[in-house]
Amino acid sequence: MVRNATKFYFPVKESILSALPVVDEFIVALGDCDAGDRTREEIESIGSDKIKIYDRVWSEEDFVKSRIFAKETNFALSKCSGDWCFYLQADEVIHEKDYDKIKKACSQYLDKKEVDGFLFDYYHFWGDYDHYLPFHGWYKNEIRIIRNNAGIYSRNDAQSFLKNEGEKLNVVPIGANIYHYGWVRPPQMMQSKKKEHDSIHHGKEKISKEYKLLPGEFDYGPLGKIPLFKGTHPKVMEKRISEFFWKDKLNYSKKGKVARKKFKHEKAKYKILTFIEKYFNGGKEIFGYSNWNKLKDD
Repeated sequence: MVRNATKFYFPVKESILSALPVVDEFIVALGDCDAGDRTREEIESIGSDKIKIYDRVWSEEDFVKSRIFAKETNFALSKCSGDWCFYLQADEVIHEKDYDKIKKACSQYLDKKEVDGFLFDYYHFWGDYDHYLPFHGWYKNEIRIIRNNAGIYSRNDAQSFLKNEGEKLNVVPIGANIYHYGWVRPPQMMQSKKKEHDSIHHGKEKISKEYKLLPGEFDYGPLGKIPLFKGTHPKVMEKRISEFFWKDKLNYSKKGKVARKKFKHEKAKYKILTFIEKYFNGGKEIFGYSNWNKLKDD
């Protein structure tokens, strides 16, 4: 599900391109975009017969706690015809090095009905393509492949899934990664996107008042305090990364205050938890987010 992807600098084209080699079809629930947005053109430029676009109108009645996202995700899910459904949000991309892991898991567990889906690891990038957030408070895993026609549905703001009457899914971690670029945008677009998202979650009137007190560009803070990413990005991201143009808008030092509320990775208690997890808990998260029952990989 997607709306206004080009307006808010979502890598929707790259997201779809990254999944096409491992899927039989790709369903897009395309919301009613604003004038000047080119999301449809971006998707159609891929030129794949696998892609099926369904035009949708987003109802403001569902702009409460972001439930419109789950509603549109469930619509797209209802149009899927395969054994497994691979869910990607418009700012999530998969790496070609994980294709074999994904295909192997889908084949290996196809007839094992106790398995509802597969758990992916996450890289959350911040500010640019060189910094990421391996911190407590930023979810390290999420369900991104689910069994089709099994009573599974998207919940809340469409981050995850449940089944039947609120049951957690039984999932297998497969060691594949999601590359999340939702926080890699030009600062002005990042501020506009965040305002739009916050308005959908909390209401336009309330958020408009709050944002009047903030600058027009999002403040990523001192990137010198954020770890450098040492791995490689998916090949489909090469062009977008080469077009990175807001370096002069970023603070690459370790000093500076942020002109906004602090995020979890900037707060002392979360820094302490991250330190304990990294050096004393084998990297395992303490009191971490979990919306699933984890099964062992055969």
